[in-house]
Amino acid sequence: QAQYLLAWDLECEFNNTDHRTELNGVEQLIVRRGQPFTINLHLRSGEYQPGGSALDLTVETGPQPSDQYGTRASFGLIDQIDTSRWSAAVTSPPGDMVSLSICSPPDAPIGRWRLTLGQGGLVEFVLLYNPWCTGDVVYMDSEEKLTEYVLAQDGIIYRGSWKYLIPTPWNFGQFEDGILEACLRILEMNPKCLRNPGKDASGRKNPIYVSRVLSAMVNCNDDKGVLLGRWTDDYDGGVSPLSWKGSVEILRNWDTNACQPVRFGQCWVFAAVACSVSRALGIPCRVVTNYNSAHDTNSNLVIERYVDENGQLVQKSKDMIWNYHCWVENWMTRPDLKPGYDGWQAMDPTPQEKSEGVYCCGPIPLKAIKEGELTYKYDAPFVFAEVNADVHTFMKREDGSTEKIISSVQVGLKISTKSVGSDRREDITHLYKYPEGSDEEREAFTKANHQNKLLKQQTNAGLLIAIKVSAEMKKGCDFDVFAVVMNNTPNGKKCRLVFGSRAVSYNGILGENCGFKDLLNVELAPGEEKRVPLRMNYSKYAENLTEDNLIRLAALLLDYGTREAYLAVRNVVLENPEIKVRILGEPKENRKLVAEITLQNPLPVPLQNCCFTVEGSNLTGGQIITEKLNSTVEPGQDAKVKIYFTPTHSGQRKLVVDFDSNKLGHVKGYRNVIIGK
Repeated sequence: QAQYLLAWDLECEFNNTDHRTELNGVEQLIVRRGQPFTINLHLRSGEYQPGGSALDLTVETGPQPSDQYGTRASFGLIDQIDTSRWSAAVTSPPGDMVSLSICSPPDAPIGRWRLTLGQGGLVEFVLLYNPWCTGDVVYMDSEEKLTEYVLAQDGIIYRGSWKYLIPTPWNFGQFEDGILEACLRILEMNPKCLRNPGKDASGRKNPIYVSRVLSAMVNCNDDKGVLLGRWTDDYDGGVSPLSWKGSVEILRNWDTNACQPVRFGQCWVFAAVACSVSRALGIPCRVVTNYNSAHDTNSNLVIERYVDENGQLVQKSKDMIWNYHCWVENWMTRPDLKPGYDGWQAMDPTPQEKSEGVYCCGPIPLKAIKEGELTYKYDAPFVFAEVNADVHTFMKREDGSTEKIISSVQVGLKISTKSVGSDRREDITHLYKYPEGSDEEREAFTKANHQNKLLKQQTNAGLLIAIKVSAEMKKGCDFDVFAVVMNNTPNGKKCRLVFGSRAVSYNGILGENCGFKDLLNVELAPGEEKRVPLRMNYSKYAENLTEDNLIRLAALLLDYGTREAYLAVRNVVLENPEIKVRILGEPKENRKLVAEITLQNPLPVPLQNCCFTVEGSNLTGGQIITEKLNSTVEPGQDAKVKIYFTPTHSGQRKLVVDFDSNKLGHVKGYRNVIIGK
């Protein structure tokens, strides 16, 4: 028994590669549940004889291991591995070196485990979820999807607006040095673990439990969580959420600074970090973006918007429509619900509303949202409202009276995620909602008691108003936008048209005026259409734009005859210049490469304090490379740098680039680099 044990070898390189964790490094044993791993024992005296030598093994996790909770198990050697429970078998011929195959059950709690070999040897290893194992509740049956949703260390997150989607590159970096440790620490710092560590360790067998913990711990609102959110333009004491290019720096900063929250995050940053942690732990995960996302604070499925007599939003209610909002989806079965609700589950780590007393949201099956099953766990009503809320617009007059005005705004548009194996966008709106006007949609609304949508009758308005924009709206240029008004009645109309523009942040907070027009006397003959231009001048909008590059256009048409008011609203995104990346040299493992990076200054003013930063998993050694330009970049001139880096692993990787300067804000770019062996 133990006295025979001279030494052991954990075969980390072989095991980690076999369990698809080798990118974490091969210094420690990292394996997946429900799948055997091998350790080699070297015996001190004589050989191992089958049947003659006993070896007792014990595994434990957490501070209060117990057989009852599945956090401890003792077992001896058997002839053949049993993959449904903790088991061990000898796989080598008799001799003084014994190969031992050990397997965990596919529902074992994940985390750090201790393995005791007889009386003598203590071995530590990390156990992760196993989406390759049919017995695991996170099992996914497609190798392509597993490559994308578990193994890919970079991706694309969609921002911008539903008419102009901006694909933003992100370095998830879940296998970079120290990231798995940070992810396990997130589990250890969560309040449920601090309150009852034994119960929490047992709870980790369940990805529903772990997803909910992550949704609370990625924000720091109730706990020692990872990120502090900020949605104003003041980022003192931290950095703008737009400056991040990936999760690695965020998770490392949190882990090395005694779990102090990293400043600052906004929705796509919260979602991206949650995605990195989910993938690191072995839960298939993707970041999704919902355009025109409703934030319904009072759970009535109605967003009430108020405008003044100039058509400008007045912040009167807490309900908001975000230009876009990002969350994540984790893949798992839901044995706690009736059959049919397995698969993608929405989970939202951005702190918006409390759930069970804590800022977290989900996981909720996409199918429950689509079917209007609002009693299903967790937080179905909030997510249902994000994609389905009805918008009512009221005008608040100066005398204090309010009246409803005619305006059409749709919520929950172009729900988007990166497609599997390519940088194209996949539209997943159909996973959240039925086609508009279909019987199934009606049925889901009935179930969800969404009365407003059910009662909505299409009224044919006599007057129509819409906003049209120019084909190109580049930051730095002047351009026109148009209010288009149409009289569909048999009578002539006399109207007032107020057409205004204001800077706006992506979550709907309004900034300053960027251009305004008030026409008191617009006459429309029956059937007539008029286009009214509004010039957007760089000199006017430059100082008012937030980093989101968004301008909110609002056109209000008042019919003098009927006193009816019609409102059209549209957010436009100003286009940033493109970052061009050229790779010089043939990309190979451990060979130094050069990236030549350029950006042309599109503004009529010089750029100062220009700085390029670059990162990429397995490309830049887990570090961020920074190159500052000493000179000013004149209008029309190129900002240009060369960056040197050495790839460590073969395969396709994204080199993610950020450009920052005094006038342009953060501009993102990337280049896919295919590294040969």
